Amino acid sequence: MSAAQELSSIKPEMRSVRGDAPEVLTQIYEQDINLCCYQRSLSPLVIEYSQMLLENSHLNIRAVVTLEELEQQLQNLLPTHAAKKDFVADLVLVIEMYSYLFELDEVGLRLQVLDRAMCPRFHTDKLGCRLVTAYQGAGTEWLDEHQLDRTKLGAGNGGLPDAESGLYADQEQINQASVGDVLLLKGEGWFGGEGKGVVHRSPAVLSGQKRLVATLDFA
Repeated sequence: MSAAQELSSIKPEMRSVRGDAPEVLTQIYEQDINLCCYQRSLSPLVIEYSQMLLENSHLNIRAVVTLEELEQQLQNLLPTHAAKKDFVADLVLVIEMYSYLFELDEVGLRLQVLDRAMCPRFHTDKLGCRLVTAYQGAGTEWLDEHQLDRTKLGAGNGGLPDAESGLYADQEQINQASVGDVLLLKGEGWFGGEGKGVVHRSPAVLSGQKRLVATLDFA
C-alpha cells in the first residue's frame, strides 16, 4: 500500500466541485469540500478592459474595499477606459458574491498583473478561504485529494520538484481553472481545516506572457 493510500484510509476524503451557476460556491461550507469552481465566461467588454490592464505591467492594486462604497472605490482605483464600467460591474459582482457568502462588510482585494508564478510549488494556505479569478492568462492549478500524497508537501518533497517528489503520479492529474472562473480555495485556517486545505499552485507563465489576477481575502 502506498503512502497516499495509507493516508486516505485515516483522513476525511476532501473533494472539489465545479458548476456553471454561482450557487456552486455555497458548497464551500460542506465539510468534505475544499475547492469550489464557478465556471463562467467573461463578456467581450470585460475582456477588452482586462487586456488593456495587461499593458500596465506595474498594476498592483491592494486595498480593503467596503460593500457600502464598493463601486465608487473601484472606479477610483482603476484607470479610465471605454470598457471600464463593464469591468467594474463584473468585479463588483464577484466581490459581492464573496462578501454575502461569508457575511463580510469589507474585503481585502488584490488585482495584479503578473509575469511569473507567485507560488510555483504546490502548497496549502494558512488562511480561511480565498477567492481567486484570472481575468487574463492561465488559471490556478490544483490537485484532487485522492490523487495526492500530502506528506510530499513542503520539506517532505526532499528537495525534488513536485513532478518528481511523489506528490502526484501524473501531469494529467493537475486541474486548472479557465479564464473567468471563480475559485474558492479553503485553507488550513478554516474551522477544523488543519490538514485539509486545498493543494494548489500558481500556473507557470511563459516568457513574454502575463496574467491579470484578482484575489479576495477576509479583511
